[in-house]
Formats: sequence, structure tokens, C-alpha cells
Amino acid sequence: MQPRPTQPRPTRRPTRPKPMHLAAHFPGVNNTTVWADPRSGSQIDFASFEHLARTAERGLFDFFFLAEGLRLREHKGRIHDLDVVGRPESLTVLNALAAVTGRLGLAATVNATFNEPYELARRFATLDHLSGGRAAWNVVTSSDAFTGENFRRGGYLDRAERYTRAAEFVATARKLWDSWTPDGTPRPFAHHGRHFDIAGEFTLPRLPQGHPVVIQAGDSDEGREFAASSADVIFTRHGTLEAGRAFYADVKRRLAKYGRSPADLKIMPGVTVVLGDTAADAHARAEEIRRQQVSPQTALLTLERIWGVDLSGYDPDGPLPDVDPVPDPQLSQGRTRQGDSVATAEKWRALAQERGLSIRQTVIEAEARQSFVGTPEEVAAELTQFVARDAADGFILVPQLTPGGLDEFVDRVVPLLQERGAFRTAYEGTTLRSHLGLADPVRNA
Repeated sequence: MQPRPTQPRPTRRPTRPKPMHLAAHFPGVNNTTVWADPRSGSQIDFASFEHLARTAERGLFDFFFLAEGLRLREHKGRIHDLDVVGRPESLTVLNALAAVTGRLGLAATVNATFNEPYELARRFATLDHLSGGRAAWNVVTSSDAFTGENFRRGGYLDRAERYTRAAEFVATARKLWDSWTPDGTPRPFAHHGRHFDIAGEFTLPRLPQGHPVVIQAGDSDEGREFAASSADVIFTRHGTLEAGRAFYADVKRRLAKYGRSPADLKIMPGVTVVLGDTAADAHARAEEIRRQQVSPQTALLTLERIWGVDLSGYDPDGPLPDVDPVPDPQLSQGRTRQGDSVATAEKWRALAQERGLSIRQTVIEAEARQSFVGTPEEVAAELTQFVARDAADGFILVPQLTPGGLDEFVDRVVPLLQERGAFRTAYEGTTLRSHLGLADPVRNA
């Protein structure tokens, strides 16, 4: 009997890494930006926006992201001069950027509390048409009556109510975008709800990508639920792999109740990166950047926002205050509160006691903004790991320098991500939805 020929074992193809999404955030009104650095440029000159956007497109990023400030923030009743900067209106800047970019998505932060659906739907439809389908809306809300003083209607809404209004706002805007048929025929629209009661005809035909991509920023339970029901991207913050995986799993599991799949919502935390030729060099640079971001004055102001009392008599290089914080601090206005101030103060005291830290050292340690620090190879590997282990679908990079803070990442890290097969080597589509791998929205009849 002839022996049976041995069948060759099938070769196992290497597993392709989960694709990574990248976006760039233009630094806003906070102490992430190192204003004192000689390389730091204007926050108003269009050339700054153009430089950062062109760099992001050269790096094949999904989108370019602008923040919004509706009132100059105050501290102790005075303009907070450490981080306030004149910022042009986001949609105006992005319409201009549409003319000098070809594929990059263009995302504007616009408040759903202080705008109206018809007017805002027209503005985003205009951007989407001018850019050929690259518009995105970062939906934010506000319960801040201080900011609301700039608006006739006022600004106060309970936390739950502001998300209810935002959800209805987005649904109403989508109804407007859907009101034209695909063949270019306008139809009347009508919406009768709790917050909005409008009817008429929308002035612009259906958008190139159907609807702008909707981004939501926030980590609260209400924010997570709103993102699961209504958003395409969630812009969040979490500093460790474990925290990222917990957030990712929690938000993705909420999608099913709204008839959505995990791929319908991309989770992209805001991160910063510090690179060096060696790990030691990168960590030394990161430490210096932290010291630039947290000056002695900034350290005291940061502590005052938590303690809620005047701490100007304290030494920034001395110990934390021995007085108890005020449970609902009102010293700073125009800022979003980050959790329980009393709990935060207790946590910071424990950190300072454990490590023997001064006020400034505690703020630097507790508010550290460098998410990924190392050589380009180390950073590329860590970014890839976060995506592979479902801690994120991608990242929104927040550079500490304007406008050149993204250059080094694009030149040194993006090629390594491409070599790993973790990031695109060319744009495959023309719309932002295609970059993010999102399906076209189902048109409401």
C-alpha cells in the first residue's frame, strides 16, 4: 500500500492589528499649552490653524478638532489671565480650513444649550457641502448660568435636563438634514417636542455624508448614555489601560438597547505625547513640560478651584492647606466642575502626604497631562496596545505647542504605526464617515 501523501499544514497569516483612528485637537483655553515656549505661536492667526490642520492631514488623521469658549472665564471676579485666549468662532475657522485641506475631517465644538436646531443645522450643512462631506459636530451642553448671562434666554439647566435637550436637539437637526430627498427634492419638516416646536422647509439639499459626524465629550453616566444613543464618536479621558478598558466596555455595552453595534461608536480619548531619543530623555522632557504647564501661580489657582477659598497667602512650594475645602466652590466661574471637590481634596492630601509633595508638586503629579511618554518606538507600541486591548478605538492628540506641536508625532510615530499595520497608509475615502468606518446614516422617511 502506498503511503498517503502528507498534506501541508495551512500557514497562519499574521493577525492584522485593529485599525487605529487619530485626530488632532487645537489646544484651547487651559494650561495644557505652554505659552512661554518661544515656539508657541498665535491662537488667533489663521496660519496657526492652517499649520496644525495641514500637519494632521499629512499624517492621514481622521479629523481636526476645535474647542469652543462662550465666555471668558473668571477667578475671584477677574478674568483668569493664565489661560484665557481670544478664540475665533469654530465653524468660521473650519469653513476656511476646508479650502486648504482635501480629506481631513473638520470638527467644531458647538453648545446645544445656547443654540437652536434650524440655525445650527444650516451651519453644519454648509460646512459639509463646502468640504465635500467632512463636517463633524462635537455636541456639548452647559448648566452654567455664568456663561448663560451672555445669552438672552439664560443658561441654567439641571444636568439631566441639559442632556435631554441635547438629545432632542440632535434628533431635530437630523430630521432637518433628512428633509430633502436623495434626488434633491425639498420636503416640509415638522418637529413638536418638549424643547423645540418648529416647522418649515430646510434650505440646503441632503449633505454629502448624509449627516455630520456627531461627537460627544463627557464621562458622566448621563454623557455615556447620550453617546450610546446619539453619537458617532465619544471624546473622553482616561489615563491607564485598565481605566480605558473599563470605560470602553461600559459604553459599548449600552449600544444594543438603541439598536446599535459596537462599531457604530468610536471611543477616542484625548491624549498627549512626549517623545525622546531615549526613554530617559522623554521622561526628562515630560517633567520639564509639566513644570512649564504648572507655574507657582497656576498651582495656587488650581488648588483654589478645588478648595473654594482664597489661598493666595500660601507658599506654592509649601504644604497643602490645613483648612477644609468648601463643598460647592464658586471662586472660579466658566469652568466645568470635575467631580466632588471634597473627595478630590482628600485624594490630593493623601497623595501629598504619601510622597512628601508641596502644593505645586501635588498639582503637577495629580494633573499630569502626558499620557504617552517614551521613544517613538515605545509610544507606537503602547498606542497599538491600547487599541488592541479595547481601551480605545483611537486617540485625539492634544499637543502642548501651537502650531507645531503635532509635527514630531507625524514625522516619527505615524510611520512606525504604519509599519505595524495599525494605521492607514492612504485615505481610502473622501468623507469623514469613510475615514472612521461609519455606515451612512439611515434616512428617516
